[in-house]
Amino acid sequence: MAKEKTDKLPFISELPKQVGLGIFYTIAIALMLIIVLHTNVLADQHTEMLKKICACILIVMSMILVTAWYDKLMVLPVELYNSRKLIRRLAVNDFKKRYAGSYMGIVWALVQPVVTVLMYWFVFDRIFKQKPMAAGEIDVPYVLFLTTGLVPWFFFNEALMNGTTALLEYNYLVKKVLFKISILPLIKIIAALFIHVFFAGVMIAISCMYGYYPTIYTIQIIYYAICEFILVLSICYTTCAVVVFFRDLTQILAIVLQVGQWATPILWDINMLPDNLKWIIKLNPMTYIVNGYRNSMYGNEWFFEHFYSSTYFWIVVVALFCIGSLIFKRTKTHFADVL
Repeated sequence: MAKEKTDKLPFISELPKQVGLGIFYTIAIALMLIIVLHTNVLADQHTEMLKKICACILIVMSMILVTAWYDKLMVLPVELYNSRKLIRRLAVNDFKKRYAGSYMGIVWALVQPVVTVLMYWFVFDRIFKQKPMAAGEIDVPYVLFLTTGLVPWFFFNEALMNGTTALLEYNYLVKKVLFKISILPLIKIIAALFIHVFFAGVMIAISCMYGYYPTIYTIQIIYYAICEFILVLSICYTTCAVVVFFRDLTQILAIVLQVGQWATPILWDINMLPDNLKWIIKLNPMTYIVNGYRNSMYGNEWFFEHFYSSTYFWIVVVALFCIGSLIFKRTKTHFADVL
């Protein structure tokens, strides 16, 4: 009997509230100490101090909010963890089902992004003769610069759109009383991740063609892929809940993503902007991801060298996940009635 109970209730779901909060406080305090002790001798010290104060204030606010809403915030992570085997199985089935019945099958999932990359390459590299992009002390071929920006964006675009409509597509599961509907957006994102893995391989192959072979820094792609995965998931819990009641959100989201592709330094280099405008672009979390992929492929920088960018990104992701969790939990009781 004891073994059966353990199988049904994994450790994460039995974690006492005091222990969970203790772990969170420890991580938060450790992060604040790292922020306070971190020094950048090349940066303006007044600006550095302002960044540290803002970061510490945000962390303290997060500690207060997590303490107040701990029980509500933990519901979603526990559900996802307990359903991990079902998530894996349904994600594979969703990926296979998407291209079932077509002669070319999965090839169609690869054709459109490849054609898009080739089109951009032909227009900018062959017609407009785009010069190599400066990356630190080296010049990178534009096609490589472009590919390392488009590959993470394709994943973000597809995962966000599919995750947003997950409840609409699987409405028959939403109406089942015992089914954990919180796993549906995650299933769509994992299915999109399969294609992303393929294109990451294509990106590495293109890099090798131009003489930029994988280095120890290339392993960071895994870190940035995880960052992007959690970012998309955090956003999807809000969008998939809202779209049930407001179907026009899918059209609005498509327009936002179209604008976002140009607002993110994918086709252009952020260093083209004056310093007083760069911070606006860096507020976009996808800027961190795109720059991270480029650093992984042809840069010589670790993600932790961009300390404040990494800190800002994770603060935004945690905030988005908390907001998404609360919205999803608050509205999910009405999904079956609307669908």
